[in-house]
Amino acid sequence: MTHEALRVIREEHATLAAMLQSLMQMVRRGPVHEGQDDSARFFDVLRAMLFYIDEFPETHHHPKESDLLFPRVVRAAPHVMATIDQLERDHASGEARVRKIMHLLLAWELLGEARRPVFIDEVTRYVDFYLEHMRLEETIVLPEAEHHLSEADWHALNAAFATNQDPLNHRVPRDPQFDRLFTRIVMMAPAPVGLGQ
Repeated sequence: MTHEALRVIREEHATLAAMLQSLMQMVRRGPVHEGQDDSARFFDVLRAMLFYIDEFPETHHHPKESDLLFPRVVRAAPHVMATIDQLERDHASGEARVRKIMHLLLAWELLGEARRPVFIDEVTRYVDFYLEHMRLEETIVLPEAEHHLSEADWHALNAAFATNQDPLNHRVPRDPQFDRLFTRIVMMAPAPVGLGQ
């Protein structure tokens, strides 16, 4: 049986992985594209992508995992405690890491190319960290949840995760509050997230 909470978590992970992939494509490409200086658009779309990462996964996705999913999994499958501890440390540091990257991006934009390498190093570490974080959840925590959680657990989790409204998931109704962000990212970011070059 597929549980709604697992579907939502996996879809949100897929959206975030695509966002991280597009972010890295943008960073590798840089502000000069096909001989044209596209700095204004480049920095604008990177800011929008980082804002999305900070606004949705950090404030909606992670708290539900930490408050609802992880405690249930640990109670039912205590042998995954070390993995849950690692994931909780990741959640605790995630927001500060995104804010640091935002600051480094602003430093690059305002202070010039000398600040570019530090930004690239930090964003690359962050993307690697986040992909590994999601891999641990999907290969260790979610299978244990599927195997060990009760129907009562799934009822609570399904109800909680059903309220997630990821603004970049086209399967859920668009939230007008996020329309500008959605449009900016989709129109300017490269595939797989957007339609830009």
